[in-house]
Amino acid sequence: MRHRSLAALLALGLAAQPLAAQEPSPGERLPVVKYVLPNGMTFLFLRREGAPTVSFVTQFRAGGVDEWTGISGTAHLFEHMLFKGTPTLGTRDYAAEQRMFPRIDAVADSLTAEFRKGGAADSITLRRLRDRLHQLEDSARQYVVSNELDRVLTRNGAVRLNASTFSDGTNYFFALPSNRSELWFVLEADRIRNPVLREFYSERDVVMEERRLRVETQPFGMLSEEFLQAAFRAHPYGRPVVGVASEIQTVSRNAANEYFHRFYGPNNSVVAIVGDIDTTQLKRWADQFFASIPSGAPHQPVVTQEPPQRGERRIEVEYDANPLVMIGYHVPNAMHPDSRALVMLANLLTGGRTARLTSRLVVRDHIAVSINAGNQPGSRYPRLFTFTGVPIAPHPTQEIEAAVYEELERAQREPPTDYEMQRMRNQVEAGSIGRIENAFSLALQMASSEALYDDWRQSFRFDAANLAVTPEDILRVARTYFSRNNRTVATLVRPARPAAGRTN
Repeated sequence: MRHRSLAALLALGLAAQPLAAQEPSPGERLPVVKYVLPNGMTFLFLRREGAPTVSFVTQFRAGGVDEWTGISGTAHLFEHMLFKGTPTLGTRDYAAEQRMFPRIDAVADSLTAEFRKGGAADSITLRRLRDRLHQLEDSARQYVVSNELDRVLTRNGAVRLNASTFSDGTNYFFALPSNRSELWFVLEADRIRNPVLREFYSERDVVMEERRLRVETQPFGMLSEEFLQAAFRAHPYGRPVVGVASEIQTVSRNAANEYFHRFYGPNNSVVAIVGDIDTTQLKRWADQFFASIPSGAPHQPVVTQEPPQRGERRIEVEYDANPLVMIGYHVPNAMHPDSRALVMLANLLTGGRTARLTSRLVVRDHIAVSINAGNQPGSRYPRLFTFTGVPIAPHPTQEIEAAVYEELERAQREPPTDYEMQRMRNQVEAGSIGRIENAFSLALQMASSEALYDDWRQSFRFDAANLAVTPEDILRVARTYFSRNNRTVATLVRPARPAAGRTN
């Protein structure tokens, strides 16, 4: 029925009525059971009939913004560490393995001390200490059963086993056959209660390689990092989630353990379980396996505030690749009253082939391969409304910039037409239904909403709030935030080539 109603709306082009915008969205009406343990750990249970599978998502309020100076990238590194096992999983001899950790850490500390000398560091000493660190970790590996967690889960039918780290949090997820649901409780409780940071320095090298792959050898990654650092002078949203290279290479096992104990308490976690479940049984398992884990300190919000920007900032990033441009304006966080109108403004400009900027740059004038608008890098704190454009050769990025500014000025003069408003409302309606059809994506969304906004319904309420946005709201936010003084522009350019016949 929901699909037929939506199809009728799309076909007739009926305008959304103000009363309808106030009705609960399909997501808000889901029969979710919220269960909070005495230690503060929050479970969200949703039974869905159909395939005999269950999706599990655990989200911690621990992301890139929660790191302190010297340990950037640790949130991401710890994402890796939670797959390394526990005292009973991933080891052949835990006691022997533990005895090697102090020796390994001592060499790592010496390597860090030499590395931090910068240009005065002795290259021979660095190489000797690195070789010694690798030798010790290789020796400790005789006690390690690599990837045992993955093998146990895979043998029991797990799929989508992975994790992700972002500015505002970290989540861990996979799906199991419903008759293996208890296994999640056994394994997840064990790795939250007793993580062992084995192969720590080897995995630190892996994270450093990820940084090289995603940032240092990837044009968009490099431009995005420089763009955020230029836009955020104070707030940690300007710090790369993957980490700063010098800090990734020097973070210690002790610092990572401190990060874990500070942020990975059960009271800072939300678990969403969606699928073929028996809610009563899951509550019993939650009590049995998680209730005895001690609470940690409550999550403390970042107190640093980004000062107002007082002039346009422009940077160029040289890289031998096709040009790109990113344009950003400081805007409030996701819970601010203006944020819904800003979302609809993004849809007005780039939400589909008939959107103002997309139809102009991509469809009509063939200036750009793509143009996208949206909010980044997080939701909890004030962020950026960002345009990302990829020109088609030989068009320069300046043409994309000019079109963006012209369409923003137009949005400040001309509110969306009835047709444009209906197109955007149709997209919201379609997305509202599509977001609840897949159990896995639904679990991700529920966990994220509860972790970020303390209410699993909030991300669904955004749909109703989007539908309630008026043309006047969009006109107002376009006039409020999109001034030249509030703008940061980052452009990827090719390095200048030496003149013919010129030598150094």
